Amino acid sequence: MKKVVNVLSVTGFMFFGAIQSTFAQEAATEEARTFHQELKLRFIEGDPGFMGIVLVALILGLAIAIERIIYLNMATTNTKKLVANVDDALSSGGVEAAKEVCRNSKGPVASIFYQGLDRVDEGVEAAEKAVVSYGGVQMGLLEKNVSWLSLFIALAPMLGFMGTVIGMIDAFDRIAVANDISPAVVAGGIKIALLTTVFGLIVAIILQIFYNYIVSKIDSIVNNMEDSSIQLIDLLVKYKK
Repeated sequence: MKKVVNVLSVTGFMFFGAIQSTFAQEAATEEARTFHQELKLRFIEGDPGFMGIVLVALILGLAIAIERIIYLNMATTNTKKLVANVDDALSSGGVEAAKEVCRNSKGPVASIFYQGLDRVDEGVEAAEKAVVSYGGVQMGLLEKNVSWLSLFIALAPMLGFMGTVIGMIDAFDRIAVANDISPAVVAGGIKIALLTTVFGLIVAIILQIFYNYIVSKIDSIVNNMEDSSIQLIDLLVKYKK
């Protein structure tokens, strides 16, 4: 997680530095601009200092999202195959063989199976309690850092709205100084207000898409964990008879 955050943070700050260094080259022109050039220009017009905070929220949010996606993909297990292998191991080699199958398998389901098998000598009820308890631990690991992602989703538009307020204050300050309410006087402040809001909403939308995918992935893994745990208890009951 720290490596992912560091890499994305460095990339973001390099991007932020590149935007500032090209300020002179991005002056208003009627020539056609590429999407990248337009994005940099709008970023600068929205005040790089303030927009940089929104960019940091995007970078940190993406770092967490990528780390969670990688972890969840690694935690995904073919539960049907695992249950079948454990069943065969119990029938042929007993509990120790089944535990060996779990040790050689990756994912939270295999870890839960191992905890249940490790306590089967104390009875099926003890094994069931171990499965339930360790299932809660694994669920916590699956949901780790997801709350931070939801924080950045909420924070990005709030930062954008703060930029809106600051931009409007700037517009009214210009009106007070110039004693004039002409469009030319207030255009700069209003532009900052609108751009910061747009960028904040864009960041929130991007992170929300990742968040929904992560939540759906967690729900899928948890459902597999619960279904597989029931199957394991059924296997242990059959083995104990």
